Amino acid sequence: MPELHINLLAEPLWPLLNKFYRSHNSPMKALKGGQLWVARHSEIVAGLCLSPVVGGQWLTGLFVDPALRGQGLAARLIREAVAPVEGTVWLLCHPDLEGFYQRLGFTQDTPLPQSLAERWVRYKRNKPMIAMGLEPLVRSTFNNG
Repeated sequence: MPELHINLLAEPLWPLLNKFYRSHNSPMKALKGGQLWVARHSEIVAGLCLSPVVGGQWLTGLFVDPALRGQGLAARLIREAVAPVEGTVWLLCHPDLEGFYQRLGFTQDTPLPQSLAERWVRYKRNKPMIAMGLEPLVRSTFNNG
């Protein structure tokens, strides 16, 4: 397998992440105003978006090529993307994903900023959804360990 590269996607290349999502029939979309992170061999094989919110960043759009799942790629992408973040990283996800995010240090005990709390309430009306956060201190331990 070719070497995997994880990096911040330059703004002119942002459409490539949406093309990756569409190629896998994913409803995810890259959010403008955020940072788009990708993992790639020759092509994008995983991506995520970090969008600024009060006190930190909101992680959205995490998607890994189904053929490459179960190899630790999502965890590696998250670790590299959130390493330089100042403040907390929050996400909203299906309850089935709680264990995965807990292994990365995310907890449901982290208070949400108002903008995400309001969004979470709206999302929960239509589907099961939990909110989790990753504090900077926890993040520094997995980056050094």
